[in-house]
Amino acid sequence: MKTFVMIPTYNERENIKNLIDKILKLRIKNLHIAVVDDNSPDGTWRIVHGISQTKKNVHLLLRKKDKGRGYAGRDGFVYCLKHGADVVVEMDADMSHDPKYIPEMLKEIKNYDIVLGSRRAAGAREIGRGLFRRFVTYGANLYIRLMLGIKARDCNSGFRCFTRNIMEKIQPEKLESKGPSIVQEVLFKAHLKNARIKEIPITFVDRTKGASKLGIPQLAAGYFMVLKLKMLSITGRI
Repeated sequence: MKTFVMIPTYNERENIKNLIDKILKLRIKNLHIAVVDDNSPDGTWRIVHGISQTKKNVHLLLRKKDKGRGYAGRDGFVYCLKHGADVVVEMDADMSHDPKYIPEMLKEIKNYDIVLGSRRAAGAREIGRGLFRRFVTYGANLYIRLMLGIKARDCNSGFRCFTRNIMEKIQPEKLESKGPSIVQEVLFKAHLKNARIKEIPITFVDRTKGASKLGIPQLAAGYFMVLKLKMLSITGRI
């Protein structure tokens, strides 16, 4: 089984090497890492390029136009499928997602289409997040579940594992989200394809290095995308 870990990045110089090292130390057979960088001003891509010179299973996809978390995710998924991925693991670069959960994801994906690293599953924990952020996340998650009918408890999780089969059904090259709403778009389109979803509990640790890219404009765009997806599904356009 050929596994690709796909990591969208923008200004993650302080975290990316540590993250790649942790993933490689898992010693997963036939593992590849694809870092999708939006030409980070802090030189994140230069670090990844340097690593890729000695680690041939580390790939850099450097993007210089159509920047944004959503477009990066779209291009990253397409890249992984093009290079023969049987399974794609998607995760953030800010160290909030611990690579130690990847082996469990790969074990569970044998019986499911998607495995979510969930902050809402029994046994999950969140560290370093204030009450306001937790409230916003809870509200957004409730809104998404009610609007889109997705049964997953953590619809906002960006730590996910997909089979090639479900990813091909989603058709990542047609994803529309420019920003973080790609998380909801992918999950909803998988839901419409009757994807079997499994959630495993994780400990989510809020970033300690670097700056978050998620602000009010991105949150607002996410709410709008959920509404758009709902309308498109009602009219049969997706």
